[in-house]
This record gives sequence, C-alpha cells and structure tokens, in this order.
Amino acid sequence: MNWVTRMHRMFAVALALLAPAALAQEGAGDVVYVPTPQIVVDEMLRMAKVGPNDYVIDLGSGDGRIVITAAKKHGARGFGVDLDRYLLKLANDSARKEGVADRARFFEQNLFETDLSAATVVTSYLLPEMNLKLLPKLLNLRPGTRVVAHDYAMGEWSPDDEKMLIVPEKTVGDPGKSYIFFWIVPARLAGSWESRLPVGARTVSYRFTFEQEFQVVHGTVRVDDRESRLPQFKLDGEQLSFNLTVPIGGGMVSHRFRGWVKGDTIAGTVTIGEGSGQRVMPWRAKQTARGEMQMGAVGTPVAVAAP
Repeated sequence: MNWVTRMHRMFAVALALLAPAALAQEGAGDVVYVPTPQIVVDEMLRMAKVGPNDYVIDLGSGDGRIVITAAKKHGARGFGVDLDRYLLKLANDSARKEGVADRARFFEQNLFETDLSAATVVTSYLLPEMNLKLLPKLLNLRPGTRVVAHDYAMGEWSPDDEKMLIVPEKTVGDPGKSYIFFWIVPARLAGSWESRLPVGARTVSYRFTFEQEFQVVHGTVRVDDRESRLPQFKLDGEQLSFNLTVPIGGGMVSHRFRGWVKGDTIAGTVTIGEGSGQRVMPWRAKQTARGEMQMGAVGTPVAVAAP
C-alpha cells in the first residue's frame, strides 16, 4: 500500500465520522451533489484506457459528464444512473447538445439495483461505505472489467493503479486534491487445478492449489507427489503469469507459466528449462475444485457467480 492509499484511507475514515453526507449519491438518504472536476474525469478515463469498444456505466452520474466525455472524446457508449430527476434531465439535455445522445443515456435508478453486466468500465464518486456495499457486486463482474473511482477506495481491495491530482477549485473532501483509484476485476482462480506436461521422456502431472485474495494469488503445486510453494503473483484480469522451480526426477526444473483464465480452464504457454534445453509448449489446466476469493484481512469470502 503506497503513501497515497495510506493517507487517503485515514482521511476517508475521518470524513465518514465527521461528515457522512458530504458527497453525491443515490439510495443513501439526503446527500449533497458534488460534481467530479473535468480534469479528474479526463484522468479517470485515461487510466481506464477507455476507447470506442468500451461500455461505461457511471454510478451516481450527476450532470452526466463522465459518460458524455467518454462518448465524445473516446467514442465509447454507456449510461449513468441517479435518483435526482433534475440532474438526469440536465445530463440527457447535455448529451443531446454534445451530439452523443445515441451513445450516452441517463436513467432514474438506484445504483445498488443497476445491472452492470454490460459494463467494460464502471465509474463512481461515492462515499466509502457505499463502495464497500458495492464491492461484492463489482467483484462478480466479468474478469477484466475496469473500475475507476474518484476520491474513495474499495476497502481492502488494493488498487492496481492510483493517482493524486492537484485541483485548486475542489473544496470538498480533501480540498485542492483529488484521488483516483483504478482496479481490474480479477478472474476467479481460487481452487484446485490439474494439468499434464511432457517433461523429458515422460508426462508429468501438476496439481495446483491456488488461494486468492482479490487479485493477489499464492498457493502450492504438487509434482511427482512432492509439494512446493508457489511464488505470490497478481492477476491482471484474466491473465496470469508466474515462475517456479520444482523437483522433477533427480533435478530442479524451472518453469515460466503464462495463461488466461476462462471459466474452469486456463490456456496459455509454459517455458520449461533454461538455455539451449529450453522448450516452449502449450499449457492447459482444468479446475477440479472451486475455491472462494477472500476479501481482505477479515477473510470474508466472495460468492462465485456461475460461469
């Protein structure tokens, strides 16, 4: 956890205690609408690498500037949800004026009840307790879905990227500063997996047991009935990559695994050996028992949606 995360989490706790109704949103009682500064909107969309193939859903869309900017500057499509009818009218009117009403729409809807399944990018500017309430829903989105939030993180889910901007006109929260947090929804790797690979003159069975806390993975591998610890590694959405050296036969053999998680299958490549004896071959693993992703220090499991 870097200094931005540490300082901002301390600030978020203080704000939640002293001013629990400081920011915009819907479904959480009477709160004050606070727009995200345009410089922050632009950086949020840049960090999420929004492009023409993306579908952006903004939770607590206010005047619609995030989805409108995504449509106008990046060619994306999407919608926003809010409960304030005046802001919804303002947002839809702005989309028409900017010529993107066919790609940016806004609806009266409680964000906790919004179907996010179409999203490739989810954006928000919500209080910490609302982010925590949304967290299980976000983690059950398609692996690779990008999540970007203004000012407030997602509890124990460490961001994949974060940035602090100087915003002189900002007077709420931490005045003059905005924090942006970015995550990629990780694949569900927790559980047991098996694969078989030709090593030397024979076929060797590999039995992986992965333990997962958000995008961070560790575990064990059993090869030739000898168990070894796996190095800790991080998922990048569906992508995984890790190196290990395991005893096979009478020697230690290095492996470099690269792959993509698709439901109950991992498909990719493995590089076995070093130097002139190195071989690159296809790698496939099949899940034999499903585990649960853990949510932070408290160890709360996240239910896995059926693939």
